[in-house]
Amino acid sequence: MFESIRKHSKIVMFLLFLLIIPSFILVGIDSNYFSGGSPVVARVDGKDITQADWDNAHRMESDRIRAQSPGIDAKLLDSPQARYATLERLVRDRVLQVAAQDMHMLTSDARLARELQSIPQIAALKRADGTLDAEAYRALAGAQGLTPEGLEARIRQDLSVNQVMGGVMGSAFSGPAEARLALDALFQRREIQIARFNASAFVSKVAVTDADLEAYYTAHPAKFQQAEQASVEYVVLDLDAVKAGITLSEDDLRTYYKENLNRLAGKEERRASHILINASKDAPADARTQAKAKAEELLAQVRKAPGSFAEIAKKESQDPGSAPSGGDLGFFGRGAMVKPFEDAVFSMKKGEISDVVETDFGFHIILLSDIKTPRQPSFEELRPSLEAELKQQQAQRKFAEVAEAFANGVYEQADSLQPVADKLKLKIQTADGVTRTPAAGGAGPLANARFLEALFQSDSLQNKRNTEAIEIGTSVLAAGRVTAYQPAMTLPLDKARDQVRAIYIAEKSAELARQEGQAKLTAWKAAPDAASGLTAALTVSRDRLQDQPRSVVDAALRANVDQLPAWTGVDLGAQGYAVVKINRVVPRDGVDDARARMEREQYLQSWASAEALAYYDLLKQRFKVQIKAPRPVAQAELQN
Repeated sequence: MFESIRKHSKIVMFLLFLLIIPSFILVGIDSNYFSGGSPVVARVDGKDITQADWDNAHRMESDRIRAQSPGIDAKLLDSPQARYATLERLVRDRVLQVAAQDMHMLTSDARLARELQSIPQIAALKRADGTLDAEAYRALAGAQGLTPEGLEARIRQDLSVNQVMGGVMGSAFSGPAEARLALDALFQRREIQIARFNASAFVSKVAVTDADLEAYYTAHPAKFQQAEQASVEYVVLDLDAVKAGITLSEDDLRTYYKENLNRLAGKEERRASHILINASKDAPADARTQAKAKAEELLAQVRKAPGSFAEIAKKESQDPGSAPSGGDLGFFGRGAMVKPFEDAVFSMKKGEISDVVETDFGFHIILLSDIKTPRQPSFEELRPSLEAELKQQQAQRKFAEVAEAFANGVYEQADSLQPVADKLKLKIQTADGVTRTPAAGGAGPLANARFLEALFQSDSLQNKRNTEAIEIGTSVLAAGRVTAYQPAMTLPLDKARDQVRAIYIAEKSAELARQEGQAKLTAWKAAPDAASGLTAALTVSRDRLQDQPRSVVDAALRANVDQLPAWTGVDLGAQGYAVVKINRVVPRDGVDDARARMEREQYLQSWASAEALAYYDLLKQRFKVQIKAPRPVAQAELQN
């Protein structure tokens, strides 16, 4: 039977085609068929933002930041907080795009043209006759992964979107009196004295019995929960791992050396002198014609007597920077001068005098006085850097292939990581006490929320299967498996006793400190002269905390000062309590006109930003924004 099918395989394929296609026509194809069922992480105006959209946006954002700041710590870019910030930006962009469409905010061709001309990189592509260098423009767009039409469409969309918030930001208004009132309150200073009632001073006054501890433990079981934990093993595939498996031949290295010797040796530099006759590109045609004629006249003189170049440059050159030194510009490499000037210099021979060269600055006569050729290092000198560069390049080209083998390996042999580790020469790493949330100070896969989420999937926990290959960074994949699992549990009292005792004493001592502080606050309000234990007077403000807790300074600045001295109390939580005496309001130091003007501008900017945020919140409500992905817990909150 199977032999018959093999002989008539084309007929069988045709029959299958006839059977399958009608089912697609009648039933349709679910969009998830092609999208892989990527989960929805947010929704704007009924349109989904998927996990794939989020991942792609974060990858592009990370690449952009790395290009701008190559030394940035990769862990910062791959943190849950950084990823969530990307999602919020993605949602914001979608909201503004929908708003722009809803409000019919369009960008005209004339407005687009003005915007393009204002971009320095595009303006630099203009030729002398005013036309645009089309090839260079296409290359500029291509560097961003776009066609010229795509680049213009994106800029057009950005301009339309910017109109949504531009009207709010541009119409913000604040009068001088309003600004002064707000700024005076913001920069206000107050002279205060503080009496601290520290919880640590009351520890000895806390009496603890076994019955107290047992009662506290029974009443607060949630405080003694041990989170679910797992022992895991995992492997990481990155460029370093791929590089470790690459062996370079001597011929490869020597070929790479020959091909890249000029680049590795450094740039050639040339020394030139010039005579400039000024004529800006915006000068009238007659003026440029006269300037060129003058330059032609001087060219004839220096060619007749080349040795007089420096003297003529001192007398005739209109470049104030180089004329006093005979037109000498010193040594420079490619990219240092405007293109027509550079092209002329790097096409000349030593001692040669150029024809008249026209640039946007005017007309030049150039003398090439010297050429500095960099020393060419030997192959052996460059061997270490050649090996590093070539391995890096080959690893980048090979990574996609190895990543596919990695993903297939952890999936096809899902009960162990050893086969893929052996095949790709990866090290299996282990960790104990792993939880669903990244631990403080964590690194690598164990600091990646997506990897931890995959580890704690039911299939991984119950069947001890490998996770799929998870992208945890640019060109970094990880897969892991749970080897042992401990569900969440309440620690028994005998194991939690020390923890119970410490928490109980801390809470009771803080409570005693608070009671003492509140009693003193009531007594001192009634009899201010009886106050004792106050610190020396301090002058505090919002920008000068004087080493005091922010909560103390904020309470002092919020207190009603209609009657002085004023008193207020501050609960410092586990640290205890503070009583604050406000003696007087200290007038603000005189502010000069320039500073006052700057402060008013900053206040207006802050007010405009506040209005813009309020308007954006309104748009989110209008377009029914839903962010389904949970906001990551800040590290400080995890530690508390």
